[in-house]
Amino acid sequence: MKRIISILAAISLTLGIASAILESAQTYKPPRTSEGLPDLQGIWEAHNTADADIQKFLVGGGTLPYTPEGAKKKSENAKNAKKADPLAQCFMAGVPRTMYLHFPFQIFEGTGYALIASEYAHSFRYIKMDGRPILEGSEFWMGDSRGHWDGDTLVIETSGFTDRTWFDSSGNFHSGSLHVMERISRTAADALSYEATIEDPKTFTKPFTIRMTMNRHTEKNFQIREHECYGF
Repeated sequence: MKRIISILAAISLTLGIASAILESAQTYKPPRTSEGLPDLQGIWEAHNTADADIQKFLVGGGTLPYTPEGAKKKSENAKNAKKADPLAQCFMAGVPRTMYLHFPFQIFEGTGYALIASEYAHSFRYIKMDGRPILEGSEFWMGDSRGHWDGDTLVIETSGFTDRTWFDSSGNFHSGSLHVMERISRTAADALSYEATIEDPKTFTKPFTIRMTMNRHTEKNFQIREHECYGF
């Protein structure tokens, strides 16, 4: 009986802590820029295993909804992932992978744009926020991005991808028809909530969403450094 009571008490405490964290995230009001926009600026990094396998970060759990052909290709990728991974050839990581590599990235906000600069291979994302349409028929390693604010959340829509990037180092991949919708919001002074909804009808049977937390680097004088990549 005492053991049962102890277990129930532990569960109650865990639920209480989780509820407090959620409540804090919902009530947190981010600082504002000089233009009055939510301030997401800073140097951030994902301290997790998403770059090894994004499937672990699927909202709702389960497996990636590959088509039969997609599942076959993913399996082939996985067999030779160490050498076949585009990062082994020093290619740009693409989107959303750039956001959860084990490299810091820095967010800048300006008039009509946002910029995300990654330490990995001098790569960056220039996100236009002036209302201009996405380029039709484009093909970029990092895609063509447009952004807008939904309350305190930065929403980024990206398409126009090459098919030569992966989602992670385990062979999860996409086609050039990839469309990514990201939502980034500041949930605490040193934390961002990051969510990406991925749609690619040539590879997956339905859209899916991944979600994770990004942490701010608070070390004194911490900065993005130059990173040179040397492939196999």
